[in-house]
Amino acid sequence: MVINGLSVDIEDWFQVGAFENSIRRDDWESLPSRVERNSDAVIELFGRAGAKGTFFTLGWVAERCPALIRRIVEAGHEVASHGWDHVRVFTMTPAQFREDLRRTRAVLEDLGGCRVVGYRAPSFSIDARTPWAHEILAEEGYTYSSSVAPVVHDHYGWPEAPRFAFRPLPGADLIELPVTTARLAGRTIAAGGGGFFRLFPYAFSRWAIRQVNAEGRPGIFYFHPWEIDPGQPRVAHAPLRSRLRHYARLSAMEAKLARAIGDFAWDRIDRVAAVEAARAA
Repeated sequence: MVINGLSVDIEDWFQVGAFENSIRRDDWESLPSRVERNSDAVIELFGRAGAKGTFFTLGWVAERCPALIRRIVEAGHEVASHGWDHVRVFTMTPAQFREDLRRTRAVLEDLGGCRVVGYRAPSFSIDARTPWAHEILAEEGYTYSSSVAPVVHDHYGWPEAPRFAFRPLPGADLIELPVTTARLAGRTIAAGGGGFFRLFPYAFSRWAIRQVNAEGRPGIFYFHPWEIDPGQPRVAHAPLRSRLRHYARLSAMEAKLARAIGDFAWDRIDRVAAVEAARAA
């Protein structure tokens, strides 16, 4: 049986890429936070299923919800870095990216009491524009990244990247685990969770994970705590497309997640990365 990677990107409803031009960072502190209660609901969901996963967490959230980080670790899950405040990597300089990594890791390790070895870029923003990003991750001691989406998308994407785990740097131990894609009619399509999982019928995601598992490869699946929270505030002034992406089918998400967790074998991304790294050796 192939063990798939289960992950959660810990960010609040107002920190998402869809609203980055509609909600100012300066206003974050004044908005009602729901990330802790939603993340606790995810921990409970995983606990009922006996599943372990990785929580890629913003440093901004960790600093304000320290007890949440301890609960994640105590439940046996991995805490990994999602950067400080959801700034896309390709908008940073190399020096800014290094500082973002160091600042976030320091807070996560202090609160969680364990080494942080994994990183996921906000909005999968490591791509052809950031040839220096993997090198900095390796220099900073990360063993894996899950920051690449090998698809064409209006917000992100590196379609030329490999679909499965690869070593981005010759001679380095760092391994990149792209989010899951499937092949359909000669095209590579996004199928790794998030809005695609929420909006499309569950049968599509089940087919996609089965497809990659049939090749002997793990699926790398992700979602956000706000996706199981249909009662979150509405951003009425955001563009219609952003609102449709963000709010559609929130009420169906938790049941679909429970079904997916029950249908496949899952584990933390660090342990999946270790298996894939041995394969790539």
